[in-house]
Amino acid sequence: MRNITLSQAVNEALAEEMRRDETVFILGEDVAEAGTPFKVLSGLVEEFGTDRVIDTPISEPGFMGIAVGAAMTGTRPVVDLMFGDFIFLIMDQLCNQAAKTHYMSGGKLNVPLVVRTNLGATRRSAAQHSQSLHALVAHIPGLKVALPSSAYEAKGLMKTAIRDNNPVVIFEDKLMYNDKAPVPEEEYLIPFGVANIKREGSDITLIATSSMVQVCEAAADILAAEGISAEVIDPRTIVPLDEEALLKSARKTSRVIVVDEGHQSYGITGEIASRINEKAFYHLDAPVLRMGAMDVPVPFTPALEDLTVPTADAVAANARKLVSGEMIHAA
Repeated sequence: MRNITLSQAVNEALAEEMRRDETVFILGEDVAEAGTPFKVLSGLVEEFGTDRVIDTPISEPGFMGIAVGAAMTGTRPVVDLMFGDFIFLIMDQLCNQAAKTHYMSGGKLNVPLVVRTNLGATRRSAAQHSQSLHALVAHIPGLKVALPSSAYEAKGLMKTAIRDNNPVVIFEDKLMYNDKAPVPEEEYLIPFGVANIKREGSDITLIATSSMVQVCEAAADILAAEGISAEVIDPRTIVPLDEEALLKSARKTSRVIVVDEGHQSYGITGEIASRINEKAFYHLDAPVLRMGAMDVPVPFTPALEDLTVPTADAVAANARKLVSGEMIHAA
């Protein structure tokens, strides 16, 4: 098994699916000649041409509307949304049209499209290019939402998303494009709704999404040196959510921290914590703790920006308090 970057993994997934199915095509800003600002799609236009890797005008509502119509009439578009922050511009097409068409047509129509975009702060991109907005679309019935945490997940989840008959939104962490991980050369798919136990543990469960998986793995290393055994779980998809895997771990360790880079209030951490509290309450030795980004616009100043998202040291500190029985309250 070779080590490749997350960027290469996404590129491979798209190329393989475009070779397999001629109805798959990509559209978005700077996807062809530029290969996107992060160069994730570099080389695809040379193989597939500008009929299948399509540079669009700077009009997110326009090309998202094109994709919805194309998906309804027999193709499988992959919409490249340059920054996750721009999702506000496509909410009507995505949430009112794509998400509802199958239901409103009585099952006669499908909208098999993928929106691939990104999330994450600490890249010094300021408040309008640093948000983690996956909770917004996870709230809408009819959409599936995936958050790969490594190159391996990025490739397997992308291939699954393209083959799914429902609209899927994939959020990649923009700081992870150059991170390498083992990825098989042979074809594989990762099913939606199946969590990955990254590390077995017995004292506390750390449930983490996207880049927060690496944060929690680092926290688990800190805790292991102190004799605390932390289990780390990556849900991979938040819609559908592998609720049973999370509940099983919570029942085993009796203590849980949920870590996500979205804003703390009204977000993914609250949803997961609520489900565990409702369905594993009598197995818990402490309330489920949530750790998300501060409820502030992401600052540009590095010293301030770095304070807005959870860190390994902060996760380890809170885990230490939970395991010791000290009552703590999230900010």
